[in-house]
Amino acid sequence: MVAAQPVAERAGTDRAAEWDAIIIGAGIAGMFQLYRFRELGMRVRVFEAGSDVGGTWYWNRYPGARFDSESWSYGYSFSEELLQEWEWPEHFAAQPDTLRYLNLVADKFDLRRDMRFNSRVAAAQFDDAANLWTVTLESGEQASAPLLVTALGPLSAHTLPSIPGRDSFAGPAFHTARWPREGIDLRGKRVGIIGTGATAIQTIQTIAKDVGHLTVFQRTPNWAAPLHNRPITPEEQQRIKASYHEIFARCRETATCFIHQTDPRSVFDVTPEEREAFWEKLYSEPGFGIWVGNFRDVLTDPEANALMTEWAARKIRERVKDPAVAERLIPKNHGFGTRRLPLESGYYEVYNRDNVRLVDITETPIERITPKGILTAAGEHAFDILIYATGFDGVTGPYDRIDIRGPGGRRLRDDWQGTPRTFLGVLAEGFPNMLMILGPHTARGNIPRNIEEIVDWLTGLVRHMRAHGLTRVEPRAEAVEAWTAHVEEAAAGLLFSQVNSWQTGVNRNVEGRDVRRTLGYYGGAVEYRRKAEAVAAAGYREFAFA
Repeated sequence: MVAAQPVAERAGTDRAAEWDAIIIGAGIAGMFQLYRFRELGMRVRVFEAGSDVGGTWYWNRYPGARFDSESWSYGYSFSEELLQEWEWPEHFAAQPDTLRYLNLVADKFDLRRDMRFNSRVAAAQFDDAANLWTVTLESGEQASAPLLVTALGPLSAHTLPSIPGRDSFAGPAFHTARWPREGIDLRGKRVGIIGTGATAIQTIQTIAKDVGHLTVFQRTPNWAAPLHNRPITPEEQQRIKASYHEIFARCRETATCFIHQTDPRSVFDVTPEEREAFWEKLYSEPGFGIWVGNFRDVLTDPEANALMTEWAARKIRERVKDPAVAERLIPKNHGFGTRRLPLESGYYEVYNRDNVRLVDITETPIERITPKGILTAAGEHAFDILIYATGFDGVTGPYDRIDIRGPGGRRLRDDWQGTPRTFLGVLAEGFPNMLMILGPHTARGNIPRNIEEIVDWLTGLVRHMRAHGLTRVEPRAEAVEAWTAHVEEAAAGLLFSQVNSWQTGVNRNVEGRDVRRTLGYYGGAVEYRRKAEAVAAAGYREFAFA
């Protein structure tokens, strides 16, 4: 690609500026893509809605927020100096430590000088004749570039519940993804929280000991398993720093880019006693082994999954003293692991506390939010604080919140009402020069590992374009058709595809999100990488260039 000549900036804005590339988002993905584009000598502008870097780890400051990938498998791998300089304090790092890490990266590589903060993108329009994307901010400011990179994050469009009277509550009320930066004092307060997904589980188990009383409103219980987090000792720190090459090589070998590898055996290859001993072992170990390191057929065979599900239900019954509460916490509409598995630290024991109450809203539905609290079919609950742990409009939601239009005014939001149409999840049909990081139909798992591979692949594509004087790229229709069919085929054999979740595009809090869609590539990261590398090696024949 021939670099565009920048037009002089006016009055300190980007209104008349022209860049080689514009990146939306300054999280893990946007930061790394900026770094790689700089290596190509490109002139880049990053627009970020927040006031600083961090993405997910900037916005999600709720109590107990932490990731469930092993810390030392999560960070960037591109800089040996960074790997040796940084020390993760825990095996599963908390949000403040992760944000501190990302700030170190931004400082170390001087990334902020190419970023504009407090700059939420409202629209992006492609000019077919000029071969330029023009980005419009909510402030009305504009900037243009031939390349647009969406580093939006699959879980960045938070959703509030569609409950009557939601804005009438007289006290503080907020979504976990917009937790006050200054924090909030929950000590002795009457707190109501709506939701029991991954975020809610982390929040509930953290605040229960501090609040005066906590009422949890649950619509759909989720399976969860112990995290087993602990500090990293100095000796472990030394071993980790000496082993990064092996750690990242291990991640490249697994279907999810976590360190855990699927057990090659079937549930039915062993005796019941051996099977349960294996599950006890996984349950007592840290991380996602119980989910992605399990028997090979637990997530694909209904009979195998039923055995695992009954075993996991017994674990809940063992940990929750009140049998009626335990039964409410056991999912009945999906088997173990068929949704993304939250990892917890004493979550189930929270319900043994005298100051915690579980309300099943399938039994007593919420009728409305009131100035005092929440009114259910059984009566009104009064609160000092309300917390909405009601999740996100996953994967396509962040794209829907920007008015993205291709040639002729073609609107991405309309195109993706059904199944998103992409090739490799990195470019969308009909939207030239829009490069997506973690867009729909890319591999899912340990997100930074997925990000690095996709960013490197996209950078290779741009390097190819620059070397051959190419200024425009879009996927061919037949390649999109074949990839979409393959994505559906890869998901069809997994039990999760039959379950409503953000991963299958279902969200009751968003209008029109009541039909399942395949939003990721579930053939595994190894197979995704093999296919993507083959495309590059063959000269990107699946794309049309100008």
